[in-house]
Amino acid sequence: MSDSEEHHFESKADAGASKTYPQQAGTIRKNGYIVIKNRPCKVVEVSTSKTGKHGHAKCHFVGIDIFNGKKLEDIVPSSHNCDVPHVDRTDYQLIDISEDGFVSLLTESGNTKDDLRLPTDDTLTNQIKNAFGEEGKDMILTVMSAMGEEQICAVKEIGAKN
Repeated sequence: MSDSEEHHFESKADAGASKTYPQQAGTIRKNGYIVIKNRPCKVVEVSTSKTGKHGHAKCHFVGIDIFNGKKLEDIVPSSHNCDVPHVDRTDYQLIDISEDGFVSLLTESGNTKDDLRLPTDDTLTNQIKNAFGEEGKDMILTVMSAMGEEQICAVKEIGAKN
């Protein structure tokens, strides 16, 4: 190999951290998180069934997708591993709402985050627009992120603007 050869690597600037981690199906409980059909879900129901002489006990999971609210189900042997998403919740202060539905948020480090849309939940969107636009209140938005997706999931008012 000579020094004149150049190597080009495709990079997505990812640190290599996994979006999920394995957990034994029998240890996942209600109100925990699980990946069903490649979607991060909050577990709303777990039932375990015993099987015949040589079978495995099976866990039946019912989960609600944390981003779109769809109900998903999965049945997994209790001794097998399931993927569990890394779910993070971060609070940001709302700076502005653009005409095309994007929000401008202030991070803790003082930078702005401008890549998030208003939530798909109409009541939450209306609550944010009314409090920010008409009443001029300062607000903290809670953003939930999992498996490379982010969405605004909650709002807190912190008083009126001066």
